[in-house]
Amino acid sequence: MSNKFDSGKLYHIKCTGDALVTAEAHSVDAPITLFGACFCPFVHRVWVALEYLGIPYKVNEINPYQNPKPQELLEISPKGLVPALKLHEYNPPRALNESTIILEYLEEVAKNTGKRSLLPPTNNPYARSLIRLQADHVSRILIPAWYRYLQAQDIEKQIAGGRDLHDAIAGLVKLFERAEEELGGDPELRKSLGLWVEGGDLGWADVMVAPWIYRASNVLKHYRAFEMPQGDKFNAWTQRVFNHPSFKRTCSTDQLYLDSYERYAYNRPNTSQVADAINAGRALP
Repeated sequence: MSNKFDSGKLYHIKCTGDALVTAEAHSVDAPITLFGACFCPFVHRVWVALEYLGIPYKVNEINPYQNPKPQELLEISPKGLVPALKLHEYNPPRALNESTIILEYLEEVAKNTGKRSLLPPTNNPYARSLIRLQADHVSRILIPAWYRYLQAQDIEKQIAGGRDLHDAIAGLVKLFERAEEELGGDPELRKSLGLWVEGGDLGWADVMVAPWIYRASNVLKHYRAFEMPQGDKFNAWTQRVFNHPSFKRTCSTDQLYLDSYERYAYNRPNTSQVADAINAGRALP
């Protein structure tokens, strides 16, 4: 467990490193504007999907914790949460919020324009359902476990939190293995099962979970001395995810994440709506 003290660092409001280069490359008007915050993993998953699917977009970095919240954010995201999309093809422009809903929208847009997909082919509903089972596990089990672990202040709760997160990751791996076992014999289908499968490409579950696995490797390692699960196949998967161009282009430097998550690590009051929900034992907002 970490013996570091709360230095009072604040979250960043502008991305750094590769993510900054990508944001600057998407600073001109486009049919879609992504409203996001550089530290937010929910934003990160949407940004990765935009990059991978090749959908034109503009980045608008915004401070969702500004008080009062920016009016331009509230107009497209009633809770004042990111990510949010502003869709300029409509007159007046329309909006979408909630990361999983946005991902569904982007997948449909890409499908209708004949570009890439994060899911197996539509003619294999069983394969698509197995991938959605993976994503459901990420949303219901893994992500809440990640936050509970980081926010725990009592040593015993931190130990239990680390164990719960390991169990959540192991559960996801079992779902990866199930899909590979049942569907991996078809060479064409195999490519659509995500980066867990050697020879596969970035998939739906990869995008859904990657931001938290990545932050486990730096934020949780720093504040909770977290050790990632061991194993050649797991290690190969994380490296394929972290080094995938669409993911790598949207990552800031480690220091940005360490600074931005200090408030979670010491469970400061009024950290975020997500932190409040974890503390209260409620579902994530």
